[in-house]
This record gives sequence, C-alpha cells and structure tokens, in this order.
Amino acid sequence: MNVAQSAVLADVPPLGRYVFFDVKDAVLLGPSLLRLSALNELASGQLLVGLGHGLVSALGAQVPGLHAFEALTGVNVAVPSTPAALLCWLRGSDQGELIHLTRRVQQALAPALCLTQVVDAFRYGSGRDLTGYEDGTENPTGDAAEAAALLQGAGPGLDGSSFMAVQQWLHDLDAFEAMSPLAQDHMVGRRRADNEELDDAPESAHVKRTEQESFDPEAFVLRRSMPWAAGGQAGLMFVAFGQSFDAFEAQLRRMVGLEDGVVDALFGISKPISSAYFWCPPMNAGQLDLRQLGL
Repeated sequence: MNVAQSAVLADVPPLGRYVFFDVKDAVLLGPSLLRLSALNELASGQLLVGLGHGLVSALGAQVPGLHAFEALTGVNVAVPSTPAALLCWLRGSDQGELIHLTRRVQQALAPALCLTQVVDAFRYGSGRDLTGYEDGTENPTGDAAEAAALLQGAGPGLDGSSFMAVQQWLHDLDAFEAMSPLAQDHMVGRRRADNEELDDAPESAHVKRTEQESFDPEAFVLRRSMPWAAGGQAGLMFVAFGQSFDAFEAQLRRMVGLEDGVVDALFGISKPISSAYFWCPPMNAGQLDLRQLGL
C-alpha cells in the first residue's frame, strides 16, 4: 500500500508555490504541525510538506538519513547551503487559490513557525525549463519511480516517506541566448528540437554529468522541477525526491567537478542561489504520519 504524500509521484501542476518557514517558538511546534497535518489539501495532493533537519531536532526527534545540506565548492562554482525548517509546496491551477491556501498554512503554523520566503512557479509548455529543453526526461516511471523516490522497509512512520532536495537556480538567459543553437545543445547534451540525446556532446554536457546509470550504485531520483520568474530574474526550482539523499548528492558532486574535475556546462548560464534538504513524512488516514516525531 502506497502511503506517500500523493504530490511526490504526481505530475507537475500548472502552478506551484514554494513557501518556506523557520522556527519561531519551538515549544509550540507540536500543535502547529498537527494543525497543518489536518488540512484537507494534503489528502487531495494540493499540498506537500517537507520538514527540515532543524525542525526535527527542535522537537527532540530524529529521522534516519535526514541532515542539513552541506555547501559545495568546485572550480569557479559554488553551491550554497540555505536551510529552512519547513517547506510547503502548494500545487494547483489558480493563483488566487494558492494565495488563500498560503494563508491557511500560515494560520495553521502560527505562532510556532514564521514565513520567510515565497517562490511562485509554473509549468512551461509540456514541462520545459525556460531554456526550452525538456526537464526530467530520464525520470523513472511506475514501480521504478516509487523505488527511487520512496523509503521502504524502514517500518511504520518511515515507509512511504521521501527525502526532498530543493534548489533555486538563477538563469542568465541573455548569456544563454547569445550561444549558438549547437552550443546550447552541447551544453545540455540533447537537441532542443526533438529532445534526442547527442552522442558527440562533450563530457561537460549536463546529460553526461548526470546520467543516472553511470554511477555506482546507479543514482536514480524523481525530478519534479518548475520554472520561476520574479521581476527581471528567472530560473528553475529544482526538486528531486529520493529514498535517501545519496543519488542526488552523487549527481551534484559530479556536476561541480568533485569527481573528475569536469564542471557541468550548465554552470555557464545558471547558478544555484539556494539549496536545502527536507523529509516528506508519509500519510496515515488522510493526514501526515508524524509518529517518527513523537506526535
């Protein structure tokens, strides 16, 4: 029986909103989380909840495998660590409804947690990055998606949970558009026109840097990313779900060049401006299963 939060395996929605919170009063965390857990939008898949390491620690609890994201530095590239206590990924097709849902989430979590950041996102076409390339082409499907994204065999309260990596990437679209179409394709490792992988792409191509089967062990994750834009800036809210953080970390270390010194070409036109880890509890009877936290 699949007890995962349904948003983990669901397709990317037309609109998304990433709402980040930090702890304001640890004494009141338990009641606030229970109020959040009772929101109907969790059962319907309109809301996904991820808990950060700091929040779990503040409750005096522990989730095996959950830890804070550690900043990485490569050759002329840096990946920052920007931890948050809690992330709510709001999903829907009407921006007004997402705004009202944000208010209900805030009311449920107050006064224990306070809102620190909101990032509005959207689906572009069939699921493309703003560069025009398809995102998540190599995503596993069906049983393979569940095996990659969901923890199993760990016991009640953990089975069906997922570890979520979230990064906000800022694109330099002017720099990207200044590249020739061939250079753009070689940067990604696919032809934008038909999404076909290029055998002659350089080793720095993103597809070659992150080829999931090329790792030992294989590094499969389930990507659920969405473009974002605010003012004159735009990019990608990268989201990856895994049964642990191991596969994501293996891919990111190779992208930064820590494995073989080759830096992912994507860093030429984009950079991560935030990175954080979260644990997405399973569901039980239509609510979050928080027994691992003692709730």
